[in-house]
Amino acid sequence: MTVHTKLNVSGLGRRQVLGLLAVPLFGRLAQAEAFPQRVAAIDWAMLETAMALGVAPVAATELIQFRKDSVEPLVPETVADLGLRGSPNFELLYLLRPELILISPFYTRYQQQLAAIAPTMSLPFYVKGEPPFGKALAAVTALGERLGRSTQAQEVLQQTGHLLETMRERLSPYANRPTYIINIGDSRHFRAFGSDSMFGDILMRLGLPNAWREGSRFTFAAPVPLETLAENPDARIVVVSNVPVEARSGLRRSLIWSALEPVKSKRLVMLDNVNPYGGVTAGMRFARLLTEALLTNEDAL
Repeated sequence: MTVHTKLNVSGLGRRQVLGLLAVPLFGRLAQAEAFPQRVAAIDWAMLETAMALGVAPVAATELIQFRKDSVEPLVPETVADLGLRGSPNFELLYLLRPELILISPFYTRYQQQLAAIAPTMSLPFYVKGEPPFGKALAAVTALGERLGRSTQAQEVLQQTGHLLETMRERLSPYANRPTYIINIGDSRHFRAFGSDSMFGDILMRLGLPNAWREGSRFTFAAPVPLETLAENPDARIVVVSNVPVEARSGLRRSLIWSALEPVKSKRLVMLDNVNPYGGVTAGMRFARLLTEALLTNEDAL
């Protein structure tokens, strides 16, 4: 139903009437202009969040590596590549005239340089010892408000909650066995994901116990000896992301790896690449890949 409101202009001059008529129009224009239209993303988790809201940035960092390591979301080829996250191309960023630059606390050392180009928005995703997925969901809400996409943000959150609940129900038969989530560094070492990681947080939300009881141990050089996985022979092992080429043949020849009970019992699940430090998209990609892999591998039960 449309409601028509009459404007009482008796006693007003022509200029006053035109001024009153212009207020709603200028108000709408001012409101539209308050929301940034040209967004640049330095942080990958913030890039994911913007894309989840339907906003393709004008520029982002390390896109070749992002497309390889993260896979999702699909970043359009029209998005300019700003180079390394650790040393972005400030000159190119300036020329692209962003209205908002998305960062995280990892990039505070560049705060002053970036702020000289455009306003910045920094949101925390990864805090030592704290599960990150709740922060990723909060980032959806916060960025949605900043970009004038609160409706889209609410839709993302509702869909995410629904999908997680559906996957949790489907995986309920798998909840009786703990799960190691690892990333292979070399034929002798791995990286471990605890409850303070995106993968560990999602694992918990899917109702699956984590076999790794400590905090995450994820460094450039994989820090955990392979034989550590023998401590829980009843567990299943989920390997996230592609195994390095140089480690594949070594694992095949490894007596330690072959002797692990989960490996001998075929309770080993391999997942495609997922960004371990991503946002809501990375978390949901991991959830989907894990659910699909477990449901198609009866031995993993």
